[in-house]
Amino acid sequence: MSKLWIVSVPIGDPRDITLRALDTLKSVDVIICEDMKPARRLLHELKIEKELLPLNEHTAKSATHEALELLGEGKALALISDAGTPLIADPGSELVAKAIEEGHDVSPIPGASSLLAALVVSGFTSATFLFAGFLPRDKSERKLRARELATRKETILLLEAPYRLPMLLDDLVLGFGPKREACIAMDLTLPKERVARGTLLELRDQFLERPFKGEFVVVIRGNESAQHVRSRR
Repeated sequence: MSKLWIVSVPIGDPRDITLRALDTLKSVDVIICEDMKPARRLLHELKIEKELLPLNEHTAKSATHEALELLGEGKALALISDAGTPLIADPGSELVAKAIEEGHDVSPIPGASSLLAALVVSGFTSATFLFAGFLPRDKSERKLRARELATRKETILLLEAPYRLPMLLDDLVLGFGPKREACIAMDLTLPKERVARGTLLELRDQFLERPFKGEFVVVIRGNESAQHVRSRR
């Protein structure tokens, strides 16, 4: 019976794989991955051998078409990301949408997420939060977006490429102001895991003195004045 499983994988420590994820990856016909190298590494650690179908920005159209054909043939597929939960700032949304349109069964296997891990370790409220993804690449648009996010009452979560942390912090200091509290969660679940907390200005200066290159999530405290104003309405 055709089925598309959306399978969460570890964000660092391979022991964070769930039993259901293991069983599913072992049972499917094909595993759809973002990049072949990390997928092969993960499957090697898990002692699983499966055919891989890469789906990324370069192969999205052809891979989506091939995956839908396989589903049409009654195959069971698993969609994984390089790390964590698929589809969050990762390719694959079009495949899931079209699979649903065509009447195929789509089901999630929940597991690790760097966003939720960073949120709960930040110390900021998790009652309401906003995943804002990546800031725009254009410099003026980045600054504008940062100013817009600064008005939000929710805790803000941001991602960025590993080598762009200093530039991101510069934009956030300008957009949110130097005194806004933030948390940067780095290389979560790995032995070199590190969590830095402070104001945006303190964090920017800290990473100028001691640069970091690796996977990270930035968590920013919400605008408490916005919370106060809205509560009085």
